[in-house]
Amino acid sequence: MQEVELQDILTAREDGDYIINIGPQHPSTHGVLRFVVSLKGETLEYVIPHCGYIHRGIEKMCERLTYPQIIHLTDRMDYLSAHMNNEAVSLAVEKGLGIEVPDRVKYIRTILSELQRLASHQLWWAAFGMDLGGLTCFFYGLRDREKILDIFEESFGSRLLHSYICPGGLMNDIHPNFQKRTKDFITYFRKKLPEYDELLTGNIIFEQRTKNIGILSKEEAVGYGLTGPSGRGSGFACDIRKRFPYSAYDKVNFKEILYNEGDTWARYKVRMDEMWESMRIIEQLIDNIPEGDFTAKMKPIIRLPEGEYHQRVETARGELGVYIISTGEKNPYRMHFRTPNFSNLFVMNRLAAGFKIADLIAISGSLDLVIPDIDR
Repeated sequence: MQEVELQDILTAREDGDYIINIGPQHPSTHGVLRFVVSLKGETLEYVIPHCGYIHRGIEKMCERLTYPQIIHLTDRMDYLSAHMNNEAVSLAVEKGLGIEVPDRVKYIRTILSELQRLASHQLWWAAFGMDLGGLTCFFYGLRDREKILDIFEESFGSRLLHSYICPGGLMNDIHPNFQKRTKDFITYFRKKLPEYDELLTGNIIFEQRTKNIGILSKEEAVGYGLTGPSGRGSGFACDIRKRFPYSAYDKVNFKEILYNEGDTWARYKVRMDEMWESMRIIEQLIDNIPEGDFTAKMKPIIRLPEGEYHQRVETARGELGVYIISTGEKNPYRMHFRTPNFSNLFVMNRLAAGFKIADLIAISGSLDLVIPDIDR
């Protein structure tokens, strides 16, 4: 399909269309993506994404590593959802071993995942606002995200790539200050999040650049496999935390945020509202973390019984699925990741065709893509 569309673009040059490359950026950057764009004036006719510039063969590498070692690779896919990636593999391994982790582990994992979701959405909002001309958004978003990263750094020594959630539980117990600092952050951010709306959401220029731009229906979202906030912005109820609860998500009350407009504005609003829901989840759990061990009893060498295992979780960008084929060895025979960003990227042509080239920036920003998660 992609080759046919690319040939159509090249043929269209005879009609006076102009073809440009947007990207790839310098290969030393962390996320490299290229769009081949066909323009008629300023109107987009085709947008063909090209990825693979930073492909690292993570799935193949997993075949030579033990299950605890694999955890360290998952950090480096969607590095803004590191905890959720760690948890997906850990849950799949625990399912294969038939291990039930302590309730303390379930609560802590859920709190960490929601803190990670908040940090991810803060960075998305900061960059999205800056892409559309609001430089101040970048300062506000990173100011608040730093407070979460400080909690992470104190708790397990890393700000971005954690490898803290592991098969059987956690690498170690939470820091004595973890609960207090988390509660202090929630109190702080509940007062700061309205500033985001004052600064960007209510801005008339921002509304004009996002409303009725890049529209996708619910049926199309399902057909393209769009998940996460991008899918829920089209009314697709796809939140794994609600549909297939894991860890402590069956113990908390929260809303699945849905908007039916399917445009850039709706995808923006889903993430803004999700930040409120993440704070609600954390508040329900943070004072109720059970006592007990931070890990189940695990053998020194993990060998999954022969068979096939699957687990999915809700990352900051959508559904992450982990599929393992085991032959009973200490490393998987095959491991495959169904990452949300791949499906979310390849709806770009459908969203952008017919709009202006300036709208491409708003549309791509509303998808919140992390390119290493696509290339992995």
